[in-house]
Amino acid sequence: MSGENTPVIAFRPMQIADVPAVYRVETDAFSSPWTMEAFEQEMLTNEYAYYLLAQDGEEIIGYCGAWLILDECHITNVAVLSAYRGHGIGEALMREMMRRTARKGAATMTLEVRVSNDPALGLYRKLGFKDGGIRRGYYTDNGEDALVMWTELNEDE
Repeated sequence: MSGENTPVIAFRPMQIADVPAVYRVETDAFSSPWTMEAFEQEMLTNEYAYYLLAQDGEEIIGYCGAWLILDECHITNVAVLSAYRGHGIGEALMREMMRRTARKGAATMTLEVRVSNDPALGLYRKLGFKDGGIRRGYYTDNGEDALVMWTELNEDE
């Protein structure tokens, strides 16, 4: 980390040139990561995709991906490099994504999370997300269920 204890975080939208750094975060965070090609396709061909990056200096240390469709924002991925976890970066990234997508016209936000991911469940509940249902066998690596969560967005927050 660049800073003594707490990194100084800046947020910005992702660009195609950021794909390798985002892929580095993805492979650090997930046992079944998206491919680099999947991120390239998101950036080049998915008109609904919006990705927000968290940076410490010049280093990309986290990202949040979403699809903005009509008045709904669906979170596809949230990840922070393991060396930076525990500093509130994931929360700050989600709050910033909530603000930005509300300003883009989203009224609600949805996501899926592994039922075993207690840290993420705690964060999402802290951010006001409610349980919406279960997707049985959603995760292909181990057949784990996903909890669908949702919240209403407020442009002023």
